[in-house]
Amino acid sequence: MTQTAAIVGGGHTRWGKRQATWKDLAQEAGKEAFDDAPITPDDVEGLFVSSVQPERFAFQSHVAPLVAELLGIDVDSMIARTELACASGQAALRYAWLAIAAGKLDVALVVGVEKMNLPDEHTEEMQSSMTNVVDREFDGANGLNAPSYFSLIAQRHMHEYGTTQEQLAAVSEKNKTHAANNPYAQFQKEIDVDDVLESYPIAPPLNLFDCSGITDGAAALVLVSEEKARELTDTAAYITGSGQSCMASNSINNLPSLSAWPQATVAAEKAYEQAGIDDPVKELDVAEIHDCFSISEIIEYEDLGWVEKGKGGRFVEEGRSALDGDIAVNPRGGLLGCGHPLGATGISQALEIYRQFIGDIPPERRVPGSPETGLIHNLSGSASVHSVMTLARDPQ
Repeated sequence: MTQTAAIVGGGHTRWGKRQATWKDLAQEAGKEAFDDAPITPDDVEGLFVSSVQPERFAFQSHVAPLVAELLGIDVDSMIARTELACASGQAALRYAWLAIAAGKLDVALVVGVEKMNLPDEHTEEMQSSMTNVVDREFDGANGLNAPSYFSLIAQRHMHEYGTTQEQLAAVSEKNKTHAANNPYAQFQKEIDVDDVLESYPIAPPLNLFDCSGITDGAAALVLVSEEKARELTDTAAYITGSGQSCMASNSINNLPSLSAWPQATVAAEKAYEQAGIDDPVKELDVAEIHDCFSISEIIEYEDLGWVEKGKGGRFVEEGRSALDGDIAVNPRGGLLGCGHPLGATGISQALEIYRQFIGDIPPERRVPGSPETGLIHNLSGSASVHSVMTLARDPQ
């Protein structure tokens, strides 16, 4: 690859339990993206739509051409829908980046959309659809869904390393407090550690506030080639590295560990190498990582190479992931605060990094100084796949 791609704008809907259709959400995010970016629908050559289960949640398939129609885009080069469970948004972003870097596109739009909240009479359908992400015939049939799986992860990490429930709660406190200052977030109320510890038990040691929500929402990004970005703007977020890893372990019983995600380490090392990052703690200013449950963020501190194995709980406890810490982690509020519309999450994370770079963030959750480098991370399924991408204000 002789060039990279840059984010030059984006759009975001309010996330939560929305009185809006799947199509409404796609249009809302797309319109804001075009209002924000220095391009028009006529400029778009490629469209990448991320959506995990629209067939079950919105009863709609073939969604990429649908989004093109809704946004008035005549795609003449490349169009696709991506599905990689919770990492679908980053997958769409990655494919757009690769197409631009390979010289196949100059301008691409990436849109992530989910309408996950069904009417109350369909709650069982909504919950059962979520078990499709794991091996439904084995893991799902034996009662393993996201909360029960991540409770096993938390219990094992606590057993091996002495991680405490208070440290888990510190992750939730930090991220939900950030979300209180994010107008797009599903949950906009500051909490403290005691609030987390006293919230309803879901799957011990995880309580309600340790878990991300079922969320409707959409986000969009405009990507252009490096050359075009320099023509259009002096405020962009350039993609500098990307890595993915899956260790042939979709079923929970085949995972290599219940307290570590070596595939996260592999993905991170690939991204760091491409970006020229030798010491991520010193060289990354801001990161959006996949805190679907509070334990996830703690393990990610470790397996992304930021801290010694087993010291993730201390990393948050000591304030090293706070806005003014070593790396500002999840300043938008993470999945715990923003909610988790599966296909939109990775796109929202990248939009947050871009807006942190250009300073378009409420001061209460703005990373101090002028952040120059960032990272997004997603896990998917039973944490069997990990995706990492690095970004910078200037790729040089």
